[in-house]
Amino acid sequence: MSTSEQDIIRRYFAVPELALPRAEIELGIGDDAAVMRIPEGRRLVTSTDVLTAGTHFPADAPAESIASRALAVNLSDLAAMAAEPLCFTMALSLPSVEPDWLGRFSRGLAQLAGAHRCSLAGGDLSLGPLQIAIQVHGLCEAGCELRRGGTAPGQGIYLTGHAGDGALGLASLGLAAQGVELCLPPDELPSDCRTHFHKAYFSPDPRIEFALAAAPFIASAIDVSDGLLGDAGHLAAASGVGIVLDAEALPYSPAARRCAGEESRLRAALCGGDDYELCFSSDPANESQLMAIAADLDLPLTRIGEAIAGEGVHCPGVESSGWSSFDHFSGAVGG
Repeated sequence: MSTSEQDIIRRYFAVPELALPRAEIELGIGDDAAVMRIPEGRRLVTSTDVLTAGTHFPADAPAESIASRALAVNLSDLAAMAAEPLCFTMALSLPSVEPDWLGRFSRGLAQLAGAHRCSLAGGDLSLGPLQIAIQVHGLCEAGCELRRGGTAPGQGIYLTGHAGDGALGLASLGLAAQGVELCLPPDELPSDCRTHFHKAYFSPDPRIEFALAAAPFIASAIDVSDGLLGDAGHLAAASGVGIVLDAEALPYSPAARRCAGEESRLRAALCGGDDYELCFSSDPANESQLMAIAADLDLPLTRIGEAIAGEGVHCPGVESSGWSSFDHFSGAVGG
């Protein structure tokens, strides 16, 4: 029995777990386009990412993990702007229609969408190579969005969570890139480390709650998708400053310290990407408030450097010539 596009939408996507009721959404999934009401004094913030099998995730990864990663990396962009998630649209290209895969993919989406009250408002389906394009929509108070520009010399550079776990997670799948390697073959990793790295890669936690609470104390921000060399470099370039990173201060998870050598951890943090943590700048006078907000959320927060007059990103004591951040056209899986 053939399955139509409308059958797939109705069965797997136009479901209460994904089509979440929001007062701002006048018309959601099921029509030619969504209709949204933007509350007075607020602004709509949008971002989109395209994830392609074999480039941004292994094609044989579990469907629910692919879904979680696809939505999480987009929500992370909203966190970097300090925007509250509202809804998302999705274009999904499938090589074939497999009910079990679609059911697990739908559940993976629903789990993260529900956690952030981010409703699926529409999209498109087609046959083709496995590819997910998601566009997220968020809301923020007018003029209160965070941007990459705004860092000034003397401000501290901070990082939420841990550095390098995303790239080490990719290595745990046997897909090492950017020179990131583990001390053991993937199938010999301790089970708790393997679980940790799998979650770090496929289910990064968008730092929405922290960003919304900490935004008044943040000068500029970016989410770490391509590694600190590249992403801190974007902050520096947008602000017209230089940034000095302290390699000794970079926060590594217990799993990273246990399963990767010092150089590999450093490469993962500086070049690997896929962490989807927030890297941001702030005046030193704000540090106690920022640390208190992070502590309330049980979220590690570390000062990893400082903005200076100049340009570029510098990491004293680290021989990183030839190292570069992740590039989407390099051919490696990640990002």
